[in-house]
Amino acid sequence: MWRVRVRQQRARAAVAAHYYSAMPFDLAHYAFRAMVFVPFAGVPASGAILAAVLSAQPNRHEFMSRRFVVVGLFVSFAGVWLMGLGAWLGRADSRYGAIAYLGMLLITLIGAGLLVAGLGPLPPWLLQISGPYAERTPLPFRLAVRDLGHRRGRAALAITLAMMATAFGIALTVIAVGETTQSRAGYAPRARPGALLVVPGTLYADRFPAADAGTVRAAIERELPGVPIAQSERPSRESWRFSARAENVELPEEALYWDQAIGDEKLLRYLTGDQSTPYDEGTAVVITSADVKVDSVELFYEINENDEMATTKIVRAVIARTADPHMETVFVPSKIVRDLGYRLQPEELIVDPALRRVTVQEQERLDNRLDDALAETYVERGFEASTGWLPVVAAALLLALACALAAGFGKAANARQARILRRAGTGSAAAFRWFCACRAGLSALCGTVLGAVAGCPAGMLLLWPLTAPTTYEEPVRVPFETPWPAIAAVVAGLPLLAALGALLAREQSHVPAPTASRPLNG
Repeated sequence: MWRVRVRQQRARAAVAAHYYSAMPFDLAHYAFRAMVFVPFAGVPASGAILAAVLSAQPNRHEFMSRRFVVVGLFVSFAGVWLMGLGAWLGRADSRYGAIAYLGMLLITLIGAGLLVAGLGPLPPWLLQISGPYAERTPLPFRLAVRDLGHRRGRAALAITLAMMATAFGIALTVIAVGETTQSRAGYAPRARPGALLVVPGTLYADRFPAADAGTVRAAIERELPGVPIAQSERPSRESWRFSARAENVELPEEALYWDQAIGDEKLLRYLTGDQSTPYDEGTAVVITSADVKVDSVELFYEINENDEMATTKIVRAVIARTADPHMETVFVPSKIVRDLGYRLQPEELIVDPALRRVTVQEQERLDNRLDDALAETYVERGFEASTGWLPVVAAALLLALACALAAGFGKAANARQARILRRAGTGSAAAFRWFCACRAGLSALCGTVLGAVAGCPAGMLLLWPLTAPTTYEEPVRVPFETPWPAIAAVVAGLPLLAALGALLAREQSHVPAPTASRPLNG
């Protein structure tokens, strides 16, 4: 009996998890996760800002020491090593305790922060070494490289912030896609596709009281008039053991009604998916996909607490074929169970999708009719991937774009470059806008490339402790999918957006035109 109750509790938890995944709570979940990551990964990563500011020389003629780059790369390698250690510790599919789980997660988060922090000296170093390579490029790009070198401190800070925001967005994307892959592999349907289930509102309740069942049924009939309602039943809590077993029939582990299904002809036809399935209130039905022959079912029951051993009864049975392993079970008509002395209580109220497919609007209206503590509705629509991470990633990438644009806007760093722009553009603002577009695009390119370098390994290694099993029923891991097309789109798209945003800006160079020479007297 304990196996039956454990399966019922797991089923209720699965219904609740699926139900709440479609609510606005999903966005709050990812926002909360981002806030939790900040203290452990964000604090070490903030060292990237300090490293970028300290390593950027205020004088463009002074070369930054390579010692900053070497030390930074050493810190990044140490971070990768810590992340690898956390992923290695979380690689097993055995269940982890809470302390071990948190330890693995913290190690990996701190490693991710160190990886980003070690990349801090790279933006000013890239600005320093890019100057000689830009001499043979078009004039706006060449001047943009020189200008970023002139304002190395400000540009390095903007690129570093863009790098951190991009790394966070890419890491969260990799994690979300990997967790979605794992959740899809472990998803177990609770009903036939399109079926409406109404279950008790309390999470661990597995039966409706008689009065509540009547209220819920009336609410369904008002919202869906004329639709037949199937009902699965269970012996009341005062009853003891009851189970049905068919010889030579082994039910699959993924079966929804693993013990047995008790109900009337509506439930039988819902289970088989065939409205023409014959029903006899004195005959059990073995619903299976196996090629077996069954002519009887053995019932084991204990009605009284004083029963020393289970009583056995054999009832006539027939076979009904199904192609869906989730619906395989032994169906026992309610009359047979009641004749044994059991009092039955409704377990689920079901609207068969073969008779009526409930829409989202109808489910919402039914929810409004039912009190949350009384009943909970669920429509089986298959696995639905979470989308709560998308707004968080979008906010991070917008922040990266804003940082790149901050480096692109503004007048030229010195008057000499402004004069060159004015001569190249014959006094128009178009040349200055192209100059700003090159500055913004180059800043975004440096930030997004470095962000991808940090975000990809961080996301792929964080997946292992994040998906480590903490309960017995969690599935074995499946190969994770890395969204390389999305990452490539971010790396290529953000610089283009930054350049386009600066190109369309109506900002002027703010460099006054040379004054006309004064006429000579006499």
